[in-house]
Amino acid sequence: MAERSTAAVDVADNSGDEPLTAEADQSTADGVAQNRERDTDNDEAQGSGGTERPGQKASPPELHSGHKLARRYRLEECVTRLDGFSSWRAVDEKLRRAVGVHILPADHSRARSVLAAARSSALLGDPRFVQVLDAVEENDLVYVVHEWLPDATELTTLLSTGPLEPHDAYQLVSQVASAMAVAHREGLAHLRLNPNAVLRASTGQWRIRGLAVNAALRGISSETPQRADTEAIGALLYAALTQRWPYENDAYGLSGLPKAVGLIPPDQVRAGVHRGLSELAMRALVNEGATASRHESPCTTPEELVKAIGEMSRIRPPEPVFTAPPEYQGTSYQQGTYGRPAPRPGVTQPVPAPPPPLQSRTGKALKWAVSALLIAALGLGSWQLADALMDQGGRSTKDSQTQTQDGSDKKDKQQPKPLRPLPVQGAQEFIAKGDAQHPGDVGKTYDGNPSTYWKTSTFMEGPPLAPFKPGVGIVYDLGSEQNLSQASAGLLYSGDHTTVELYAAGSLSPGSLESMRKIGDATTSGATVTVKTAKPEKTRYVLVWITAMPYSGADANTYSTAGYKQAITEVKFAG
Repeated sequence: MAERSTAAVDVADNSGDEPLTAEADQSTADGVAQNRERDTDNDEAQGSGGTERPGQKASPPELHSGHKLARRYRLEECVTRLDGFSSWRAVDEKLRRAVGVHILPADHSRARSVLAAARSSALLGDPRFVQVLDAVEENDLVYVVHEWLPDATELTTLLSTGPLEPHDAYQLVSQVASAMAVAHREGLAHLRLNPNAVLRASTGQWRIRGLAVNAALRGISSETPQRADTEAIGALLYAALTQRWPYENDAYGLSGLPKAVGLIPPDQVRAGVHRGLSELAMRALVNEGATASRHESPCTTPEELVKAIGEMSRIRPPEPVFTAPPEYQGTSYQQGTYGRPAPRPGVTQPVPAPPPPLQSRTGKALKWAVSALLIAALGLGSWQLADALMDQGGRSTKDSQTQTQDGSDKKDKQQPKPLRPLPVQGAQEFIAKGDAQHPGDVGKTYDGNPSTYWKTSTFMEGPPLAPFKPGVGIVYDLGSEQNLSQASAGLLYSGDHTTVELYAAGSLSPGSLESMRKIGDATTSGATVTVKTAKPEKTRYVLVWITAMPYSGADANTYSTAGYKQAITEVKFAG
């Protein structure tokens, strides 16, 4: 007889599971200190604390797309296969909605704990958690059915484009902390609270998936679950504010902090971070009972974190920006007050006085004189028009002969001369402040091969490099003084945004940026940029200077981490 427990929740949304992987989770030694070690489940780092108990490596059930569970749940796509269990996107054919399903053999060493965790989570019924819909044991299988939120977006995905706005980060930590405080009051912990487990719905509400169940599936436990979950919330807030993972290892598509630097406040990692939220993140990220915050005590439980949030000044959403409609442009056909500004109530408007009539003897004489001049002008114009029409045929033949001796029209002489390419004779990287980028690769920017390039370092802040660095760039030698009109460059990374400035330099090794003359600039979000000068500039040496660079992800082939960076593939000058 099959054993079933169903939570009466009917939400037709969807929430995805962690990506498909064949690797096992990395065990950790305790609930907090080891929570910085990297989880090998799809390059995740375990930031939620806990200890994984070694379990029996049972073989996953032989399942495939189209297989039905309980004659109701049709499996569609396997999203995770790990350590004897698998997770699927499925369809509930009875209620015609998408659902998620975790499946493991009934004799798996964690099957009992997974069932217990799923049933406890289903009883909570808090809408801030992705709901468990069914917990079943039948046909030698144990499976847990949960909501699938099609309109929700993982925090991992949101952070791939940049940090959150202060109001969004405030809503994230407020909603997640209060939800976890409720869960802990009911004796439930998450222990796998990371950017993959937190989603933002289309309504703006934050949802948490995998309460108790994700930890049970991986055999994770903790002696201090409240502290582990609180530190995990602090890590989420830290990542939301800085787009960095607050530990040394990279995780969830985020770069970790530099090694040997330690945990530094978010407002020291990125400029413009809200000071109160930065302080809050540090209070939650406790380390052996201490905190990096100098002013406030650490928060070791979600309840304490909720209280600390309540003591903060509320962060309001940014004011919406409305674009004023263009003003109506008056025409000569306006009559009355149409098209004129409406008078304000209670304000007397001046009445324009009409021009005085020509009533005097002098006025009458003036009117007759004007009339006579008009009649004469009309007669003269009619005679000239007739003469022009009669002579039109003869003139057309003469006009055809007014071209120049070489057959070109006079207008052609006014067309601008086409620009000619200016070859590069040499180049050298220019360093205004700090370290060089890749001086050995400058030749790749004019070798005629667009697949080679000179690349900048990866920067934590951006797009503008200032004030940490005024810019990066290369000085090019055109061989002799040339009349330079424009420079174009191919860029490896597109996105918001790249700014390139052009300077006329006195030598291949100029002393400073101030010693050069700026002759043009341009900004682009594409993969090419062209800088034009206002007029041809006579110079031999030209500095191509990058002052802003777009954000780009990690490059697997060059081992370049994610951040603000750019690369020049090919530079061309013309004049």
